[in-house]
Amino acid sequence: MSILIDRNTKVMTQGITGKTGQFHTRMCREYANGKSCFVAGVNPKKPGESYEGIPISATVKEAKERTGATASVIYVPPPFAAAAIDEAVEAGLDLVICITEGIPVRDMIRTRYRMQGKKTLLVGPNCPGVITPDEIKIGIMPGHIHKKGPIGVVSRSGTLTYEAVGQLAELGLGQSSCVGIGGDPVNGLKHIDVLRLFNDDAETEAVIMVGEIGGSDEETAARWVKRNMRKPVVGFIAGVTAPPGKRMGHAGAIISGGRGTAQEKLAVMEECGIRITRNPAEMGRLLKSVLK
Repeated sequence: MSILIDRNTKVMTQGITGKTGQFHTRMCREYANGKSCFVAGVNPKKPGESYEGIPISATVKEAKERTGATASVIYVPPPFAAAAIDEAVEAGLDLVICITEGIPVRDMIRTRYRMQGKKTLLVGPNCPGVITPDEIKIGIMPGHIHKKGPIGVVSRSGTLTYEAVGQLAELGLGQSSCVGIGGDPVNGLKHIDVLRLFNDDAETEAVIMVGEIGGSDEETAARWVKRNMRKPVVGFIAGVTAPPGKRMGHAGAIISGGRGTAQEKLAVMEECGIRITRNPAEMGRLLKSVLK
């Protein structure tokens, strides 16, 4: 099994005619069942055209009606990306994955407000996307490093998502699904939301959770894990080993009033039963040890 996406998911690309949208749509189509999964594109200025056989519609609603797509991936430039999310939400899509980096915070605040009461789940923005290995990938992650297996991965850091997956692969451990939730201060799914999905997934046996400095999402998720999680969780916080003078993290990695530090987050996670490491090179080995 998997969470959020599988081989039957039908996807449209918003921003399919830009260089980034074209490149990553092509890469996703070439991965596993991608050719049958990526069925539509959206560009209001190019309806009726196509990209490598993928029909382009003027609106998300039209693309959904035409192809039955229920998920969207967004590569729209930052000034227009929040509006693209709004359009997908209003069209009633099940899932929207926004890759775009640099969306103004006030735009995302408005978008999150408009999403209240809607069914659409949002991953991102400023994220690498979601992959269910050997079935489908939606986003910019390198598909070849992923392998099917029982480990769930949820991360605010794109780079550390790949690092965790690479370590798991070296140890012969595959993944059920990997979710890069992004590190912006205003985003969609949080760690706690993805952990709930992994907890309910029969084929996920353990989870790697990667957080970052700033905010309190990791602490909230850790307390939920203590009360509810039936599977072992391994945790790491990006920023804990940052070299002097170097900045690790995203726009959401803001420490306020001495709270949101890596040490504080790790302490709460450890208190809540999450096995933690302060060395990102040890994530895979620590996960394997808890499986034993």
